Formats: sequence, C-alpha cells, structure tokens
Amino acid sequence: MKKNNNNVSGAFIFMASALLLATVVFSRELPVAEAVTCNPSQLTPCLPAFTWTAPPSIVCCNSLRQQRPCLCTYLRNPLYKQYFDSPNSRRIAVTCGVPYPRC
Repeated sequence: MKKNNNNVSGAFIFMASALLLATVVFSRELPVAEAVTCNPSQLTPCLPAFTWTAPPSIVCCNSLRQQRPCLCTYLRNPLYKQYFDSPNSRRIAVTCGVPYPRC
C-alpha cells in the first residue's frame, strides 16, 4: 500500500509559510542590553529544525548563538513561543551548545 505524504507535506509547507510570514510581518528589531539587535527572522535557517527533527545546520547554530540574548524576548512573545518553548527548541539548543534560557 502506498502512503500518501501530501497531507504531511502540505502541513509542513503551511507551518513553514506561517512562521516565515509571522516573522516578516511582526518582527521588530528590539535592542537589548548586550547591543544585539533582536530579529527573529535571523533564525530562519533553523526552521527545519524547529518544525521537524532535522538537525540544526551550522548557520542555524551561529544564528542562535548571535540571538541568544534575545531568546527570553522570543519566549515571551505569543507569536514565537510555540517554536521556542518546544522539545525541538531544547534539542536545537543542546546540539548548538547554547544554554536554554531560564526567563
């Protein structure tokens, strides 16, 4: 019996598109004390790792390290919380060697 992956593929495309759209539309550059500009769109390379179990890429890990001071801001934002407060985000943090924030 042949499996139909159209539903899974469609769901992934929808989730990825929704996250990207929310990031572009609602992202604001928020300065923090460490002089880092918080911009969640900088974490777009991490999208496959956030939405699936794909390992984070080197680009994703570098972006996550750069955005580390902003992670609590993202966790408090209802638009991003579902991605940053998930088992996948914890796995990404461990894989990238970035401590998961305690906000």
